Formats: sequence, C-alpha cells, structure tokens
Amino acid sequence: MAMFHQISSQNLECPICLELFNQPKSLICSHTFCKDCLESIFQTLPNQQTIACPVCRGETPLPSGGVSKLQTNVPLSSLVDEVKTKSPTCSVCEMDEKPPAVSYCQDCGKYMCKACEKSHSTWTPFSIHTIVAMSEVFSGKVSIKRRRKCKKHPHEDKDCFCPNCREYTCSKCWMLKHLQEGHKLEEAAIHEEKLMRNIDELKERTKSKKTTVETHIEFIETQRNEIKTMLRKLNDDIDKTYEEYMKLLSARREALKCQVKRLSEKFEKELQTMEEESRQSVNQMDAMEELVNNGMKVPLEKDALFAHDTLCENLESFLGRDDPDDQSARGVTERAQKISFRRYVKVNELCLGDLKRWDAKADVELPVKDSMNCMTRARDGKMMVVGSGHGGTHFYSPDGELQQTVLKNVCVGNIVFLSDGRSVVRCSHYNMSLYTPQWEKLDVTFKTMSYDEGGHGGICVDRDDNIYVGYEMAKKVQVFTPQGGKTVREISCDGHMPLQLFSCHTTGKLILTDTLEVVCLDGNGKKENVLEEEGTSPWPAVCRDDSVIVAWLKHEEGLADNDHGNVSSNQQRESGVSYLPGTFQPT
Repeated sequence: MAMFHQISSQNLECPICLELFNQPKSLICSHTFCKDCLESIFQTLPNQQTIACPVCRGETPLPSGGVSKLQTNVPLSSLVDEVKTKSPTCSVCEMDEKPPAVSYCQDCGKYMCKACEKSHSTWTPFSIHTIVAMSEVFSGKVSIKRRRKCKKHPHEDKDCFCPNCREYTCSKCWMLKHLQEGHKLEEAAIHEEKLMRNIDELKERTKSKKTTVETHIEFIETQRNEIKTMLRKLNDDIDKTYEEYMKLLSARREALKCQVKRLSEKFEKELQTMEEESRQSVNQMDAMEELVNNGMKVPLEKDALFAHDTLCENLESFLGRDDPDDQSARGVTERAQKISFRRYVKVNELCLGDLKRWDAKADVELPVKDSMNCMTRARDGKMMVVGSGHGGTHFYSPDGELQQTVLKNVCVGNIVFLSDGRSVVRCSHYNMSLYTPQWEKLDVTFKTMSYDEGGHGGICVDRDDNIYVGYEMAKKVQVFTPQGGKTVREISCDGHMPLQLFSCHTTGKLILTDTLEVVCLDGNGKKENVLEEEGTSPWPAVCRDDSVIVAWLKHEEGLADNDHGNVSSNQQRESGVSYLPGTFQPT
C-alpha cells in the first residue's frame, strides 16, 4: 500500500519490503524496519547473537526474546496508523478544502477528484496515461507507482543515477553538485536494467542450488531405504535362529534386537541430521530469495537500495557455499552394510548369536615384543592402544598397522578413556594422571593408595566417567571423579582380588576377576554371582551389550577356551583348545 496524503511515503515505508511500516522496530543505528522483515533476515542467519542493519551494516545485539523484543518506534507506528485511516485528497485542485480523490494517474503521479479526472481525460497529450481507481488501490489489486521528482527542482524527473552516492538525481542536480565532485553518471533506466538482470541471475542460481539440495535429500532417502532393508534382513536372520532355540534364548534375542534398534536409531539420526541441514539450506534460500525479489516491485533508492544490496550480498555468499556431498550419506550406508549376523552353532549355548561389526582377524603380530603391559580400545573404535613400557603407547589399526605413538617417556601400566576423549593413565608405579585428547598432561592429582598399601589391580570407567581403581592386596576398589583429589567412595570386594575391572554401562554393575573367578557386584558393591572353572584362570572383556566374553586359561598347558554362561547358574565347564566365542551375562 502506498501513501494517500501529503506526508512523504519514503519516511513511512520499510526499506526492505517497500510497504507501510508494520510493527516498526528500531536498531541501535536508528534505522527502522518492519518486525517481520527483520525476522526474515534473522531466519537466513541462524544462531547469530546480533543482527546487522541492512542499510549501514551496524551491529545490534539481539535481546533474549529475539526481534520482537527490540525497541518499537512508537511515534512512527502512530503516524502510520493515522495515515492508514485517512483517504487521499485531490492533488490537482488548488482550493483549501480539497475533495477526496477517486483516481490516480500513474504517469502524472497525481490524485484526482471526479472533476479533475474528467478534465485530465480530455487533454490529448494525457490520453495515453494510465489511470487507476482508488477502489482498486484500497483493495490492494493495484499498486501506485511513484514518480521520482526532484525536491529542489519539482518539475524535473530523477532520470539519472549516481553510483558514488547511491541515489537518483535530476540532470540539474547532477550538473550543479555531482559532476563537480567528480562522480560518475548513469541513466536511471540503464541502472534499473542492470539491477533487474542481477536479480534474475540470483533467482536462476537460487533455483539451481535448490535443485541440487533437493536431489541430495532424495539421495538420503534412498540410503535410508537401503539401511532399512538391510536391518530388516538382520532381524529376519535373528528371528529364524531364535525359533530353533525357543524360550531358552528369549533374553539373548531381545538383547540383539536392542542392538539393531540402537544401530537403526544411530544411522537414522545421522541421515536425519543431514536431511535437516539440507532442508534448512532450502528454507534459507527461499527466505533470502523472497527478500531480494522485493527489489522488483519499484525502483529502489536510498535506504531501500542499501538494504537490497545487503540482501543480494547475503544471497551471493550463501550461493557460494559448497554443494552437499552425497558421500556422507553413502558412508552411513557403507558402515551399515559392514554389519552382519553371526550365528553360534553350539547347541547347548544360551546365546543366539552376535552382530559382527568388523572383520575379525587372528594372530596379528605387533612390534612390541617383551614390552606389552596392557591393551585397550580407543573411544573412536577404530584403533587399539597398547602400553609398552618406556617405549611409549602405540595406536594400531585392527590389522596391526602402527598409527601413532604417544607418551614415549611414560611407563604405562593401565590406560582408560573418558567420554570426552581424555585419558586416565596408571603408570608402573601405580600413580594416576589425566591427559587431554592431545596427550598433554593435566594438573590433576589422584590420591590413590601406594603399591605397598594396596598392590596392583585393574582400572575402568563407568558411564558417568567415574574412575574405578582396584587393589590386589587391599581387596577393594576406590572410586574417583575426573576432578581428582580424594576417593569419593570405596567398594569392598568381599575377599576377591580386583585384578581386572569392567563397568557395565547399561546396568551400572561392576565385573572383577581374580586369579580363579569372575565376580559380579551391584552398584553398592554387593556380590551378586560368581563364575569359575576348576584349574583355569579367567581373562574377560566387556561387550557392547554388557555381556562378557571369558577366556579360561590353563597356564601350565598353554590352552585357552572362550566360553560363556549366566553366573547365577555357577555351572562347571570343560576347558579346551578351540576358539568358541561366548558371553557371560551379569544379570
């Protein structure tokens, strides 16, 4: 809607949308814009704490409530409301009490009453002028085109454009002012034609960019379907084997399905994040394109031109970003395709099978002969860490390739990782230290027992990053936080030596082994069950579903048998030389 009386429309129109101000909000630089226009700009630049003025580029901090909490320009808002309630009067009649206007001449830029409209139509030079009825203007069907007239020379059109001042001017002002200052000159029509070409080019590039992103979204959907198909096959294999085992395998069946569900949620979350980012890109481009399109409504000048330049630059910057890479979505599918179901064929085993997430390889030779103190798995799951005395701690790939060597001057006895990538190192003197993910030692002290007091023992981290330290001679476990200092609590091992410790992240239970037994303790340190084999020593490791694979060792004979079972049954098992993967379930 344009202005309908003597107040200059430029003073009451938003430089962005070129309409009368609606809920005008003022920035620190004193420039004012519609609330919705500012919110549209902010939508294209999410996660920003400030908003840049489209006219002068000045930064305005956003209040906690967003754009709606910016200061409202109350006088301007009142003036706009007053203007909206008044109808325009004839701008041709010279009488004091001017009659209401019934039409508007787009070429003359004049409101006319009935009498003036009739006279206007009889003037031959004006017969080709475009006349619009005020009823169509009020209804919004027709917009009024404002003619650019020079304020200093009212009879002169602003038919020139000064690129230096970024404003339209008449030829007289050009000669009297701009030319003397050495400014360039462009015809207004040529400048507007260049502006329209730039807008058309941005629209075309936006269309192409949107097509690329939308194609990427479709590709993500195909990857999602492939993963779903594969996961359905995993469930089918699990169900088929389950029917053979019947009720004895119900608990294991549910555990495996939980793994598949977690995998499904993990892959879906990754793809959903990619899709949301792509859709956000499309929405941002739509918002910026809509703002840029406002430049096609009428010739731009002053603040509106500065605002339009800013919007075009924002869109140019956005369109310059790299296109989404299908490889990320394809990588999710490739990782999912590496998962397979491994069925256990031993009939008397209370275990349905397992989801195999990597190609198992045996007999990997590592170049740390006679110096291997401990072994654990890095948080990223891609490499293992081997403590090897003063030779340093080495990162290896699953096939035995050396990846990295750290802590070259530290004799590592045990090492575990916190959820944020930091590591807890227990040296051969049983002192504990905390290191950053970049292997820089932190100034954190743990008041652990000395070797003479407690002896050696295992170490592990639970799901809350609490650190459990075992002591062989003291037959107890101390619990520390990553902040160091004194122990926050102690757990009695009921006469057992905690040579190795494992924390079950799902149940919160603690598994320890001494020379002959595997013991399960609840969160309070109470012994729940024990698993043992006569004449053998256990060497367990915790799986993702909190089951424990136990290798029963016969040191004198050099034999090992991997077996499993529920500790509550306390069954006796035969040891052998075969490699039979199994699980010990602490519940």
